[in-house]
Amino acid sequence: MPVTLRFLLPMDFGCHDKGSGEVECYLEIPNPHAVGCVEKFATFFSYLLVIITFPFSLLECFKVVQEFERAVIFRLGRLRKGGVRGPGLFFVLPCVDTYRKVDLRTVSFDVPPQEVLTRDSVTVAVDAVVYYRIKEPLNAVVRVADYSASTRLLAATTLRNVLGMRDLAQLLSDREAISHMMQANLDVATDPWGVEVERVEIKDVRLPVQLQRAMAAEAEADREARAKIIAAEGEIKASKALREASLVMIDNPTALQLRYLQSLNTISAEKSSTIIFPFPMDFLKTFLSGAGPSIPPSPLPI
Repeated sequence: MPVTLRFLLPMDFGCHDKGSGEVECYLEIPNPHAVGCVEKFATFFSYLLVIITFPFSLLECFKVVQEFERAVIFRLGRLRKGGVRGPGLFFVLPCVDTYRKVDLRTVSFDVPPQEVLTRDSVTVAVDAVVYYRIKEPLNAVVRVADYSASTRLLAATTLRNVLGMRDLAQLLSDREAISHMMQANLDVATDPWGVEVERVEIKDVRLPVQLQRAMAAEAEADREARAKIIAAEGEIKASKALREASLVMIDNPTALQLRYLQSLNTISAEKSSTIIFPFPMDFLKTFLSGAGPSIPPSPLPI
């Protein structure tokens, strides 16, 4: 049996037979923008009050919002047509109109330090700073009760969730990547509220005292090991250089004397009260050669 559906405004739901086996149904859909009698009377009374108290009523009827602000107006609980007002001058009716100002400037707030357990079971305290602004004032007023408090709570929760998926080494070295990931998650969550998260920065990562001591001891041991390796490499290079210098001095004995005098000059430049002057025994061979029998060398101790 064919059925024809027809929607009429405003009507009640019902069906009737048109004959020939056809049934026509209709459904009433209420008009959400329809204004009742009470609302019309209240609006008329408000206009009448403005006229009676003119021109003093102008002080309450005309409002001003700044360049960085927008106003969302409600009339008897209903959102007025035309969206947000501002910047500049706009008109409101006393007793029936209410409005809320929304600041479009960038706002920053500190996320309280969060005790986070990283993926490698290390407890750290992390705090951050979040920068956001209102891009859709209408959604910020209508879709969320308090966009500022909601954004702050969501930022603290997101910070804990993001850091819980990272190791301690990643948390200390990849702060920029963590900030970008947190910003993306916050921006997606706050988009229905008309809030745009512009930037997230990790301020500080505080480790337990015992862990700081352990990491400091590990870093100190690593530095000492590197210092010993560097010193050993320096000794190797110095020994090679001394070997090459000794080969040069063997071919030219005068170079040895010049090096000897240079060492004496270096010692005397330090203004030391005691100078050790090694006297080579080879210089005495010239004087001892004609001075009688040669002195036999002392036997070496066994």
